[in-house]
Amino acid sequence: MNGELRFLNRQRNRRVNLRLLRKITLELIKLSGAREFDLVIHLVSASEMEHLNEFHMGHSGSTDVITLDYLDGNPETPTGEIIVCVEEAVAQAASFRTSWQSELMRYVVHSVLHLQGHDDLTAAQRRKMKREEDRIVLELERRFDLRKLGPTPRLAG
Repeated sequence: MNGELRFLNRQRNRRVNLRLLRKITLELIKLSGAREFDLVIHLVSASEMEHLNEFHMGHSGSTDVITLDYLDGNPETPTGEIIVCVEEAVAQAASFRTSWQSELMRYVVHSVLHLQGHDDLTAAQRRKMKREEDRIVLELERRFDLRKLGPTPRLAG
């Protein structure tokens, strides 16, 4: 396995352990069977994601993750940019009764699968991709304590 992996943390709402995120992402790439890779992962705020979603996707409002694929879904060489909204991970985690750290990793897994040619345009494709996404997230949770990706705020009370 050979490649380039870069992170740009452009949000300030949540501390993220980039060293651990790199380690987990490299394991994810290994689990996905990629031989080479060239990835840039951007961590952004909801306001920046709103702008990027409009610019890249033509959609208004924020979203959880945007995948920019530069090799059109090559399974052996995922190449592109992954833009993750950390605030969406926090908000969605509450809805799905998981941690924001696990949700953040789910977004990265989802994007890497897209970069390897998986799609979710039809119901059948969505089910297949979701199964693979769940399998990989569970394996990463087994290998790593995802809570160490960043602090969980204490509840007021």
